[in-house]
Amino acid sequence: LNHFYTDSGGQTVENPRHLRKSEKALKRLQRRLAKTQKGSKNRQKARHRLARKHLKVSRQRKDFAVKTALCVVRSNDLVGHEDLRVRNLVKNHNLAKSISDAAWSTFRQWVEYFGKVFGVATVAVAPQYTSQNCSNCGEKVKKSLSTRTHRCPHCGFVADRDHNAAINILELGLSTVGHTGTHASGDIDLCLGGETPQGKSSRGKRKPHQ
Repeated sequence: LNHFYTDSGGQTVENPRHLRKSEKALKRLQRRLAKTQKGSKNRQKARHRLARKHLKVSRQRKDFAVKTALCVVRSNDLVGHEDLRVRNLVKNHNLAKSISDAAWSTFRQWVEYFGKVFGVATVAVAPQYTSQNCSNCGEKVKKSLSTRTHRCPHCGFVADRDHNAAINILELGLSTVGHTGTHASGDIDLCLGGETPQGKSSRGKRKPHQ
């Protein structure tokens, strides 16, 4: 997963890979814990250090999701996204760790939450064929998951696979703009330094966005 998300304008946000970047440190702490004697103070200390490292990764992941979601919502009047079933996606053992590390579910919850706070429509569209259909002519162009570039043999349109999908998602979102997101659970006061968003009076002109 090279990108955390791609929008309909072709802009991308890199995947931070918080867990991947901390794996060496986590493995080292896990080995130290395994070498300690059960019931000893050293084992208790090692377990505490390992737990703190896991907590740090979890907090980094949540902080990134909250800040990115806030930026997306405050920059647009409409946010469309795929109605992904992450539980089904993680059944792919080759991608499960990367998908879990990306925390798309958490990001979606905060997008929908901030949509409520700022009065921005958030639309979840069905993910079927968003990558397969050509965003330029509408014809279906079958491609495997490993094919990262969309090349339409019907109209000649060429684009990054995710960019093509993002355009389709935006179009679907605009056609079903009445479907808004639901409130997310979470501690918004803590995530935003104790400040709850006050409204949308300060935001400028927006454009539709995937």
